Amino acid sequence: MKYLMFVCTDAQPDTDKENEPDIHAWVAENDARGRRLQGSELAPAAAATTVRVRDGELLLCDGPFAETQEVIVGFDLLECADLDEAIEIARAHPMARAGRLELRPFAGPQR
Repeated sequence: MKYLMFVCTDAQPDTDKENEPDIHAWVAENDARGRRLQGSELAPAAAATTVRVRDGELLLCDGPFAETQEVIVGFDLLECADLDEAIEIARAHPMARAGRLELRPFAGPQR
């Protein structure tokens, strides 16, 4: 089963470099075990473009959809047997101690 893990933090992404070596080790371990299919850091929320269509009109907004204290700074696509395994993988991620991780199962077809 595939899970998308959002990596969220309250800190500014540029200032939270203290966990960087641990994150590289987490990525290497989970890549080697075939549990991490893909993942990446994201550009800062200020670089986002929000797209909405209301009554047929395209509405664009620079930046995130809503002002929040939390920022999604990255994601990982995980291949797991079940939610319990996804939780154990997330539990070992360094950002679990510094921010939060949100797991969402893929609703589409599974390979």
